[in-house]
Amino acid sequence: MWQNLSLRARITLLLALLLALGLAVNIGRQVAEAGPRVQAEDQSVIRLAREFIEMIVADLNEAPDPDARLNQIARDLSRLRHVSIALKDAGGNSLTPPRADADDARGPPAWFVGLVHPEQTAVSVPVSIHGKPGTLVITAHPDDEIAEIWDAIVTQLEVGSVIALALFLVMMNVIGRALAPLQSLANTMAELEGGRYQARVTPGGAPELAAICTKLNHLAATLGEAVEDKRRLAERTVSLQDVERKEIARELHDEFGPYLFSLRAHASALAKQADGRAPSAEAVRKHGSAMLEQINALQQFNRRVLERLRPVGLAELGLRQALESLSRLWRESHPDVAIKTVISPSLGVTGETADLTIYRIVQEALTNVFRHAGATSVNVVIEPVEPVERDGRGRARVRVSDNGRGMEPGQKLGFGLVGMRERILALGGTLSVVSGDGGLTVEALVPTAAA
Repeated sequence: MWQNLSLRARITLLLALLLALGLAVNIGRQVAEAGPRVQAEDQSVIRLAREFIEMIVADLNEAPDPDARLNQIARDLSRLRHVSIALKDAGGNSLTPPRADADDARGPPAWFVGLVHPEQTAVSVPVSIHGKPGTLVITAHPDDEIAEIWDAIVTQLEVGSVIALALFLVMMNVIGRALAPLQSLANTMAELEGGRYQARVTPGGAPELAAICTKLNHLAATLGEAVEDKRRLAERTVSLQDVERKEIARELHDEFGPYLFSLRAHASALAKQADGRAPSAEAVRKHGSAMLEQINALQQFNRRVLERLRPVGLAELGLRQALESLSRLWRESHPDVAIKTVISPSLGVTGETADLTIYRIVQEALTNVFRHAGATSVNVVIEPVEPVERDGRGRARVRVSDNGRGMEPGQKLGFGLVGMRERILALGGTLSVVSGDGGLTVEALVPTAAA
């Protein structure tokens, strides 16, 4: 049952229990103190009455009529509130009328009287008048004290209940205001789950809840940007695929086709020369040279297409030679830019997928440097990183830093780096771009095949 209650219901129930417990403890304390208090009142009243009677009885025999004087004293003392005095003879028979108990409908209940004063306290004082023995029985009647205690308990219960109810209502109002953002948080989370990433929650309530609301809004904004980036990246990827296919188709049509047509023409001319009775050596040499030129052009065209589809030499030469070749090409085309490439000797075997990913990261970073940065120096560092405990896989750190102008405030990453980040995230790695006054640094952690 407790697990099914809401947070507000749990706090409400705990608060009600605490208030009820506090009131019950206070009432219980007063009830526990009532018995000793009534007992002390009994002892005090009886002690005073006994001393008073002993002082009067001492001079009783000197009175003209001692019996009448004793009866008069007993009747006078019986009118006291907290004590009654009965005169008894030697046989224990009462010589005075019994005390008339007050009938108070508003008095304490019998169970309470029995709880705090279960037995009446009585003391006998022997008297002797002209040799006739008698007894004055002093009985305590703390009815007023018990009624006073009972009234105090009832008042405490009533006042305490009112105060507890007032505190409960005030605390419920405070708790309601403090927990009000929870419903807004739940509604906003439901909207985010439904794909409406523009949903926001108004911060409010306790500082902790306000901080959670702010963090949720930031998370929603970040998630919305990530989804939008994915959408634009997917759109860009599809567009690039179509453009690349069109370009390859155009190049095949515009370059590959004419080369094949030219080869076919020269091959037909050679065939006709062979059919003749006296083929011309000069004509055969001419057509053969033309065919060799066409084949060489086809090889160059094929190399360019393969380079676009996959780095040439990466699988055959390895990552180090492929990166050195890439750096050498950039140095030849931009001799005014110093490119320093450092590959740690302890990098080891990283795997085909990691090799291609590292190559593409360096390629994309260098392309951005020479297109946008205006840098004069570029440093490329590739080194191993200790394996992560959760999967035991090694990682290669790829860092490309330049001394260019960096990124403008608020500028977003290009599609190349965004696509590279998505690729690395899919492999289980990370990519970060840090821009500052000293240039731009692209750093990636790429999972490798080595454990």
